[in-house]
Amino acid sequence: MTAPLLEVDHLAVHFGELRVLEDVELTVPRGQAVGIVGPNGAGKSTLLSAISGVERATAGSVRLAGRDVTRTSAAQRCRLGVGRSFQIPRPFGDLTVFENALVGAERGARLRGAPAREQALRALETAGLLHLANKPAGSLPLLGRKRLELARALATGPDLLLLDEIAGGLTEAEAEELVATVLSLKESGVTILWIEHVVKALVQVVDRLVCLAYGRIRVDGDPHEVLASDEVAEVYLGGTAA
Repeated sequence: MTAPLLEVDHLAVHFGELRVLEDVELTVPRGQAVGIVGPNGAGKSTLLSAISGVERATAGSVRLAGRDVTRTSAAQRCRLGVGRSFQIPRPFGDLTVFENALVGAERGARLRGAPAREQALRALETAGLLHLANKPAGSLPLLGRKRLELARALATGPDLLLLDEIAGGLTEAEAEELVATVLSLKESGVTILWIEHVVKALVQVVDRLVCLAYGRIRVDGDPHEVLASDEVAEVYLGGTAA
């Protein structure tokens, strides 16, 4: 059995009296792609934030390749191999596309000089943006900004890639382009944890699907079985699957 790259154990995140996550347990083996679905407000983005270090856990632990990173900062986790894209792209608009990726290589991977430039260029090539390297990032359309989010994460050299709604707001053709890119990353050995409402995109890539609702994991398993389950029907529709 493949050793886990990510282990989330009894994780809880509370904001005052608001319990966003409660007793979440999740293990992701190295090289696997796991999708996360659930209704709005389920705690999906908060889970990625707790894994990446943007939000601190109230209880429980996060382990990366066997190392407890629960109390380490987001910057430290990035340097340990956690890359993340955000649901709403926020590029450095006054910088070029290349310079945005270079920030990831320099600040995330702590590279300098030629190695940083080479890693940034590889990330842009993988994300399909190399031909736009000198274009101001602020002028990119939505698909370009989504790809730049991905490129900046890749430029950090991640072992674990956290994707948050990367297909959201795209046309079907644009989403298919991104699916092909994410699938190629999985095939290259990158471990992926992907939140997505565009379920059609998810099931083309992921090995497992997790349904999160009311701050807890309700079901975890084969993507098609999870989507057909009564638990998922109850979460989304308030009833059972037909």
